Amino acid sequence: MNYLELSKEVSYALRHAPWEYELEMDEEGFVPIAQLLAALDETGHYERKITIEDLHYMMEASDKKRHEIVGDKIRALYGHSIPNKIQKEKATPPDVLYHGTAHKFMDSIMKNGLIPKGRQYVHLSMDTETALIVGKRRDNNPVLLEINAKQAYADGVSFYIGNDKVWLSDNILSKYIKIKY
Repeated sequence: MNYLELSKEVSYALRHAPWEYELEMDEEGFVPIAQLLAALDETGHYERKITIEDLHYMMEASDKKRHEIVGDKIRALYGHSIPNKIQKEKATPPDVLYHGTAHKFMDSIMKNGLIPKGRQYVHLSMDTETALIVGKRRDNNPVLLEINAKQAYADGVSFYIGNDKVWLSDNILSKYIKIKY
């Protein structure tokens, strides 16, 4: 295991691009460790599953204290470039949002819609570029989905402010989803 590379990726995920890893950051900058571990495994960068023990070793081997674990959560201690923390406040979404995903999930999505699975919320992007970055974590040529957020909201679907690039929702029925490409 290359712990230096792991440290760099964890720092990037926690400091700069939690939306790329679909991490739900609380107001203090913490994310659930289980969510981070699942996201790291989904990247396919590592020869085996990353464990909490790997995170502890990564932190102990570092020359600087860059991360902190409290209970079942982890955060970066400094160097954040994200504009704000995920606040989870209900709000009116933009008319259209996007979601990038792997081809292998399409049958399930078109049948069941977008569901949070192991996360608290479905993550939706404000722009196609961010959605494609997220989708490329699971597929080199992801499917871009367009979400009719305006109609979903009008029909009673709750949306929450994530940050300047991400919106959250409890679930999105397939009737609000269109394959953009």
